[in-house]
Amino acid sequence: MPELPEVETVKNTLKRFVMEKTIEHIDVFWPNIIKLPDDVEQFKHILAGQTIHDITRKGKFLLFQLDEYVLVSHLRMEGKYSVHHHSEPRKKHTHVIFTFSDGEELRYNDVRKFGTMHVFKKGEEFEQKPLDQLGPDPFDKSFTFDYFYKKLKKTERSIKAALLDQTIVAGLGNIYVDETLFKSGVHPLKKASKLTKKEIKAIQKASITTLKEAVAQGGTTIRSYVNGQGEMGMFQQELFVYGQENKACKNCGKPIVKMKVGGRGTHLCVSCQK
Repeated sequence: MPELPEVETVKNTLKRFVMEKTIEHIDVFWPNIIKLPDDVEQFKHILAGQTIHDITRKGKFLLFQLDEYVLVSHLRMEGKYSVHHHSEPRKKHTHVIFTFSDGEELRYNDVRKFGTMHVFKKGEEFEQKPLDQLGPDPFDKSFTFDYFYKKLKKTERSIKAALLDQTIVAGLGNIYVDETLFKSGVHPLKKASKLTKKEIKAIQKASITTLKEAVAQGGTTIRSYVNGQGEMGMFQQELFVYGQENKACKNCGKPIVKMKVGGRGTHLCVSCQK
């Protein structure tokens, strides 16, 4: 699943190609992607004539800022956006096409069809699902040590499970949680409520620096992630533990192990993360 760095990269790439373009009409080939409004024809009607003035991000969600509305899009496992001329043939798994007045198209492709789209009137997008329960981004000013400390001390879950909880901090997923915990020297099974202030500070710092480094590299390509131009992310070359099972730890040389934590595949060095 694309995480914060991948979604940030998609956002930055798309902004180079669709800013100030006006939607002329929309074709929807898989209606289940459209969650709000629940009438696909209404979705198409209210967005026709709207101009994209900005694209922002909250956690793993893309927010297309239009004249009167905000289109909130989640890529889920395999969702991808790309820009094409209308003469280019539609690929098999292209499920939504936004045709612009200049003849270009923004196409949403999703092999698994898990992605979602919600439309809200401007100013209402954070008042209901899916954005109303999201915690702050690691990049947000509100992601302070005091906030983070209080949230972690209130849960008896493992720190791995707590970091994956989007209501605590938005944008982190399996890849960057594993990398963050390795860099902070914390075992993923340790209870969040038992962490010391020093450990929580280390996790907070590592989450921010890891995500910034990943954004700079265009995200991580593990299976099928590409940005809005079809380019792969390169942060996979910088990974310390995720996907490195049985390889030597870059810090101590001991083999990286993989285990299950809360049902999620989890990578760690048992020597560096006691």
